[in-house]
Amino acid sequence: MFANHHKTKEEETSHASMAGTDTEKKPVVEMVQADGSDEGCVTFVLHEEDHTLGNSLRYMVMKNPDVEFCGYSITHPSESKINFRIQTRGGVPATEPLRKGLNDLTDVCKHVLHTFEAQVKEFKEKQGETME
Repeated sequence: MFANHHKTKEEETSHASMAGTDTEKKPVVEMVQADGSDEGCVTFVLHEEDHTLGNSLRYMVMKNPDVEFCGYSITHPSESKINFRIQTRGGVPATEPLRKGLNDLTDVCKHVLHTFEAQVKEFKEKQGETME
């Protein structure tokens, strides 16, 4: 289906296999482009991910005005990987909105975590006052 396949060094991390003895490098993200296509139309294969990341990342990427299309699909229920497609306008490389979307999603998650932790602390303090 796709003839050209690109991976960058920063898009790979080392994972031990299920058996625990192999330490072969397994890509976390792969970038797949059709022959002759521009950098603005790319499918990213995200390994060990599912709808949790796919839908929230799609939402964040679509907020970018340079993005014309963004969608994802789960390859098969028994496989834990998603195909995440981005098409951009104006010659913007698809890696830029992906990177921005991931950073924005990280910021949102940090905000939610800090807000949650502050509310738990406040609740526990109030519970301590009512026990006295």
